[in-house]
Amino acid sequence: MALATQKAFCSSRPIVGGRTRTSAVRVCCQARPAQQAADAPRRSFLQKSAALAAAAAVLVGSQSAAVAASLPPQDIKVLCDAECSASLESTEAVTLPSGLKYKDIIPGSGPSPPVGFQVVAHYVAMTPNLRVFDSSLEKGKPYDIRVGAGQVIKGLDEGLLTMKPGGLRRLYIPGEMAFPKGLRAAAGRPAVPPASPVVFDVQLLYIPGLEADE
Repeated sequence: MALATQKAFCSSRPIVGGRTRTSAVRVCCQARPAQQAADAPRRSFLQKSAALAAAAAVLVGSQSAAVAASLPPQDIKVLCDAECSASLESTEAVTLPSGLKYKDIIPGSGPSPPVGFQVVAHYVAMTPNLRVFDSSLEKGKPYDIRVGAGQVIKGLDEGLLTMKPGGLRRLYIPGEMAFPKGLRAAAGRPAVPPASPVVFDVQLLYIPGLEADE
């Protein structure tokens, strides 16, 4: 609270006749409060803290969107590029009783793998918006899978059973046939929420045991 002090200054002024008159001049001034000066550093600190808190709120508020947006643009190998994906828009998906859907890009030829047979395949695993989170192409070698043995997620397992060697297929895997516990985000890789739908592009290269018999 501001404080005010008053000071009276007296001065003698000569007047006509040799007499002098003393007059009082009252001057009021407002002194700078000591408390206000003491509070200045604290007020500056609070202002800076508020600015930092506001900036943090903006970052936290945009964190969900940043899961995808903050990742660097993907420049990786794929089995079905943008043009291929666009062409699939007009292709009708095959829906299986389990809820698994697929679209064949290349049908392939020959027999499908029986349950228990090993197959060699390339895959590219993506989120529903086609953000890649795993790929055998990036690892530099195809993946060996014993179909029907539960070595991979259910959707991929079932999708492989009706493929043929040389075939390329896009699988639309429902959440209950994907990753029940989800997958954490990593450098350059988006997270997969628990029981979230995923998309797999799969290329069945060959079936070692079956081809040998032929």
